[in-house]
Amino acid sequence: MVLGISLGNFYPASALWINSYSSGTTNIPLAVGLILMMYPPLAKVRYEQVGKVFRNLKVLGTSLVLNWIIGPVLMFVLALLFLNGYPEYMAGLILIGLARCIAMVVVWNELADGNREYAAGLIALNSIFQVLLYSLYAYVFITVLPPLFGVTGLSVNISIAEIAKSVAIYLGIPFLAGVLTRYGLIALKGENWFQNRFIPLVSPITLMALLFTIVVMFSLKGEMILQLPMDVLRIAVPLLIYFALMFMISFFAGKRVGADYSQSTAIAFTAAGNNFELAIAVAIGVFGINSGQAFVGVIGPLVEVPALIALVNLAFWFRKKYFVKELAT
Repeated sequence: MVLGISLGNFYPASALWINSYSSGTTNIPLAVGLILMMYPPLAKVRYEQVGKVFRNLKVLGTSLVLNWIIGPVLMFVLALLFLNGYPEYMAGLILIGLARCIAMVVVWNELADGNREYAAGLIALNSIFQVLLYSLYAYVFITVLPPLFGVTGLSVNISIAEIAKSVAIYLGIPFLAGVLTRYGLIALKGENWFQNRFIPLVSPITLMALLFTIVVMFSLKGEMILQLPMDVLRIAVPLLIYFALMFMISFFAGKRVGADYSQSTAIAFTAAGNNFELAIAVAIGVFGINSGQAFVGVIGPLVEVPALIALVNLAFWFRKKYFVKELAT
């Protein structure tokens, strides 16, 4: 984070260079970092066991309610409370709340020893719902609901095709690579070689790609962060409250329906994280690259990264406190 802000502030040419490698609303270095970051955890997933997620209706129903009712409503309420006088920032925050996480949740879940199969299943389900519902949700939460609370609504026009493109890039590519690698190499070399030789070889890529992604994200907006610190703080406060509340609500909701630590962790990170790639793409495509909505979209992941890293540590604390028997075994 410090390195990224320093690069963006003291060497602004670095941000221009990184931005030069963009296609539409997709920044290629950032996309490469995210894809590489997700690849090792997705290669580790035992896809033959993902079906268990869809057979556990309590876990499945809990996750859907958290992601598609509680999460969007909570972010909408926080946007009204904290950004009422800033309609562009409010709309940007709502866009983040509507974009359910399908990318970095894989990494947070991996770092916290969450259940990979549950995370993969819930992410796949969220991806489908995201393609089908995001446009409708954006219209309802940004155009229809704000006037009911005395706030001017904004017109949002985003197609299903554009959302599907984001899902295909940030989930489809690493997911396909993980599946092909896992079953292709197991068929060629055997499962023992795959688990004991290949996985330890590629696992460090996740951390290296995460650090690279953080540097890129912060360098792109390093100058702006220092120029508008109060605006960054104004946006960061509701985001931090959102991440903390959603994680704790989701973790204990999972525990309440009988999920073990790894499953509760997968549920919690799937619900607490957000698909900032989609939110930024929508904000830029609909409102413009220099809009307040796009600014919030960029600040979102800058807040999410340290917040979710802190929540990884909170998850371990919850495991020691509430899942003592699991640790003993």
